[in-house]
Amino acid sequence: MTDPNLIILYVDNPAVSAEFYADLLGRQPVESSATFAMFILASGFKLGLWSKHTVEPAAAPSVGGSELAFAVASKDIVDAMYAHCCSCRQTIVQKSTLMDFGYTFVALDPDGHRLRVYAPTEHI
Repeated sequence: MTDPNLIILYVDNPAVSAEFYADLLGRQPVESSATFAMFILASGFKLGLWSKHTVEPAAAPSVGGSELAFAVASKDIVDAMYAHCCSCRQTIVQKSTLMDFGYTFVALDPDGHRLRVYAPTEHI
């Protein structure tokens, strides 16, 4: 098997989620329709947002349950991103804290998917 290069999150409203991720990622989707949106990140990794109402085959009903992790270079960047998320009134489910793998916080996207920002232990 090859390395995966795309993650697809099932979302309630792709347009709402695409707007959220456009702001979060600082880029517009490369593809956008009523049922699907896709972002291509600088690394080449792709993030797809597919309507949970139209995905085929149908997915088991759930809310959120996935986590996207964003590694950053320092504790100061984690703190700056935490402050930004708070100022944008994102739901924070874990305040900035030191854990065994590094310094981290967790916010939620509009569908309850977790967004973890962390500085690995060797960068703090």
